[in-house]
Amino acid sequence: MVGQEVSYSTETTEMKGYIAYNKSSKERRPGVIVVHEWWGHNEYVRSRADELARLGYVALAVDMYGEGKQAEHPDDAGKFAGEVMSNLEEAKARFDAALATLKSNPNVDPDRIAAIGYCFGGSVVLSMANAGYNLDAVAAFHSGVDLPIKPTKDIKAKILVANGADDPFVPASSVARFRAAMDSVGADYKYVAYDGAVHAFTSPGANALGEKFNLPLMYNEDADKASWNELMSLFNEVFDEER
Repeated sequence: MVGQEVSYSTETTEMKGYIAYNKSSKERRPGVIVVHEWWGHNEYVRSRADELARLGYVALAVDMYGEGKQAEHPDDAGKFAGEVMSNLEEAKARFDAALATLKSNPNVDPDRIAAIGYCFGGSVVLSMANAGYNLDAVAAFHSGVDLPIKPTKDIKAKILVANGADDPFVPASSVARFRAAMDSVGADYKYVAYDGAVHAFTSPGANALGEKFNLPLMYNEDADKASWNELMSLFNEVFDEER
C-alpha cells in the first residue's frame, strides 16, 4: 500500500490531502473521496483512506478547510465548518478540485467514483449528492441531515446514511425531514440508526475528545463495524464486485 500527501487547489485556496492505494494492482480501481470530520484533515481521515486502499480502492482524504487547517477546539471546528457550508460555491470548487485530483490518478477508473464523509464530511458528501454530482455512491457517518442543498430528481448516487440512534446532534425531527425530502424525489437511499450509538461512533479517539470538551462523543465498536459492513455492501453493489 502507498500513502502520500498531495496538494491541489482552487483559484483561491491551496488544499493538502492524502491519497492511498495498492500499488500492486494492475488494473484501474474505483476511487473514493473521503471527507473529514469538523476537526479538519487529520490522522483519522487518513486512516480511513488507508483502510480503503487495503481493500483495493484508491482513496483521497481531502482537505475542505484549506492549507491543511485543523481545529484544536470545538469553537474553531464549528467556525471552520460553518465557513465552508455557508459558501456553497467555494465548497463545490474545493470538492471539484478533489474530484479532479482523484480522477487524474493513473490507478483510478474515473467512471467509478464514490464519496464518503464523517460528521461535517457526511453533510458535505450528502450535499454534493443532492446537487446532482455524478457519483456512484455516497455514504455519510454520524452526519447531520439538515443540509444546505435540498434533494432533487437530479440525484445520481445511491446513498447510505449511518447514524447513531442516540446522537443528540441529529434530532428525530431532522431525520423525518430528511426522509420526507428524499422520498419526495424518489432518491435511492438507506438510513440506518444504531441503537446505543451517539456522535462520532466510528472514531476511536472520540471518547478522549468527548471527555476533554464535555461533548456527547463516544466510540462504539459494534456500530463502527456494522456501518463499515453497510459501506462495503454498497460498494459491492454499485461497483459490481465482491471483496
